[in-house]
Amino acid sequence: MKNFSRYFVIALSIIAVIVLTYIFSNIVMYVLISWVLAMLGQPLMKLFQKIKIGKFKVGPNMGAILTLTSFFVIISLLFSLFVPLIIQQASNLAEVDYAAVATALEEPIGQANEWLIEHGVDPKTADIDKGLQDAFGNIFQPGMVANFLSSTLGAAGSIFFAIFSIVFITFFFLKERGLFDEFVLALVPDKYDKQVKEVFDDSSYLLSRYFRGILTQITIITLYMWIMLSIFGIQNALLIGLFAAIINVIPYIGPLLGALFGVFITISSNLDLEFYNEMLPLILTVVAIFASMQLIDNVLLVPFIFSNSVLAHPLEVFLVILMGAQLFGIVGMVLALPTYTVIRVIAKEFLNKFKIVQKLTGKMKEVVD
Repeated sequence: MKNFSRYFVIALSIIAVIVLTYIFSNIVMYVLISWVLAMLGQPLMKLFQKIKIGKFKVGPNMGAILTLTSFFVIISLLFSLFVPLIIQQASNLAEVDYAAVATALEEPIGQANEWLIEHGVDPKTADIDKGLQDAFGNIFQPGMVANFLSSTLGAAGSIFFAIFSIVFITFFFLKERGLFDEFVLALVPDKYDKQVKEVFDDSSYLLSRYFRGILTQITIITLYMWIMLSIFGIQNALLIGLFAAIINVIPYIGPLLGALFGVFITISSNLDLEFYNEMLPLILTVVAIFASMQLIDNVLLVPFIFSNSVLAHPLEVFLVILMGAQLFGIVGMVLALPTYTVIRVIAKEFLNKFKIVQKLTGKMKEVVD
């Protein structure tokens, strides 16, 4: 009876946590984002706190302010660099003569249709001019831009509140390292304090490795794509490279979306070129550069970041990402590995008597213990 009461209380507590998390999901998200930012900012925090000028020494408050300021400077630089390029591309696309594009594509499309007919497939093509205009003509019209801006302004209040909340929480997580840990410890029985502290220490260590690895991956891919595309004379090389690097964070789907974006920007920036002799070689060059980037990413970067950072087997990583995609789509794919890392750490501390847990956390135990 005593055990039943104990398990009942535990089950009730878990249900209560799940319900409260659902009700206050936005607040929970702010706290988790702030926790991640605080982990990413710890190296900067330590660097700033080493600064000493005469009797002046950077303390926790100033260190947290300088770290947050660094985040804002980096984000501002990225916005100032890429937003004008994106607006320029949208402006170019709004002024495109889609009838002219259709004319330019008539020959390759006609040859593709002939090839399909020769192989017994009737494409039943519609009017090319009308098809292109219907497909793309309305997307970049001024009215669409106005609606987008209106929606953005309408959501500005919520966005501002979210940013303010995250910055405020991150400041205290940076200033008082372990504040988040102490809050959670206050919710668990005293006899589990040591194990919960181990969970936080190990999770912070592994997640810091993971997120630093992701930042390294983004940096390397951006620089590689920027340099290679620039060498071959592709316009907006930096924009394409950064987008490819960021979207590459989405496993398996991200690289394809990045390549499609690169090809799309290349076509929209060179609509005046003749298709076969000028446009097609550019497109093939972009595709080849993306293919080489994926080769480097899959052979060198991914094994280092995913397998070594979260200390999991590549097949294990693949299956976890698939499960994340099955449950929550693209968001699940992105969050699958960090979530799985925390679950493994918890299992290592509380369920280490099970053989399957010992197998899955063996490599982790060697590194973090």
